[in-house]
Amino acid sequence: MTLTAQARWSGALVLATLALAGCSSVSRGSLEAVRLAVHGESVHPTAASVASTPYYQMQADGPDGGAVLILASTDGGRLGWYGSGKDIVFTRDGLVVKTVGLSQDLESSTFIGDDPFHAGLQKLAGPRDAQRRLDWTPGYRYGLVAHSHLEPRGIEQVDILGTVHALRRVDETLTLTDAGTTLHNRYWIDPADGFIWKSRQYVAPGLPLELTQLRPYRVATP
Repeated sequence: MTLTAQARWSGALVLATLALAGCSSVSRGSLEAVRLAVHGESVHPTAASVASTPYYQMQADGPDGGAVLILASTDGGRLGWYGSGKDIVFTRDGLVVKTVGLSQDLESSTFIGDDPFHAGLQKLAGPRDAQRRLDWTPGYRYGLVAHSHLEPRGIEQVDILGTVHALRRVDETLTLTDAGTTLHNRYWIDPADGFIWKSRQYVAPGLPLELTQLRPYRVATP
């Protein structure tokens, strides 16, 4: 996957090994059907190609290309989605909380106080405000406080691998007053349990990722 010229998500898929705490072991040979984009290209997975491997899969598209990522670690609710080389996208409750290997990396994203993603975005009856603390590299941009304004929208029909899902759209505006930055994120959630099937999230200024669950990893909610 080529998110920028310096962050290539191409070539053979490299997954986490048993040396990584909390990681599942995945055989490289059994993943030949999962194709990554060559430099600058996009990927077009099908229901058949996703079904041909037994692993949880997510499509990630960036400014310069895309790839199919494989879930290789689950650690206390944080999921590690691995591409080629050392490129990783970590999510929690569908929200990107860390990246590795990009030209700009999200080192950390945590809520100050209540976390509406963990509580479930399906519970939003109207707009809600929260605060996030963000760390970005390079540039030593640590401890930035962002005002998060979440606003539920209507139901939209979203096609994923030929199956149409009726999903509620939730828009998020992140305002970082001290940095003079405003970011606009969007999430498409299952209205029953808040599971995020698709999203468009800025992992750093100027670096959006569009994430689509192809074979989702879903944990039953209470």
